[in-house]
Amino acid sequence: MSSRERTQLALRAARESAARHESDCGSTEVQASVLTRRISFMTTHLQAHKKDHHSRLGLMAMLATRRKLLQFLRRTDADRYGALIQRLGLKDMGVSSARK
Repeated sequence: MSSRERTQLALRAARESAARHESDCGSTEVQASVLTRRISFMTTHLQAHKKDHHSRLGLMAMLATRRKLLQFLRRTDADRYGALIQRLGLKDMGVSSARK
């Protein structure tokens, strides 16, 4: 199995685990879950390729997007936010560290 196929399977599993219903493919939870997987893949890539600055910029963009999605979810539905943070293994950003 190629690396690309493994990545696609991991992203599909992330979508299915975070989906709120069977045909859910774009909810906030799904988007944050998929971004978390992509961020972990990009982090391992950058550990091997330290001078890949273009990918580093992409990683920073993904981190910002995930942060905004999590802020939105925290603002609109704290219970779903808490469940998602726990499932993804992320830290709670808290009120004091939230950016505006």
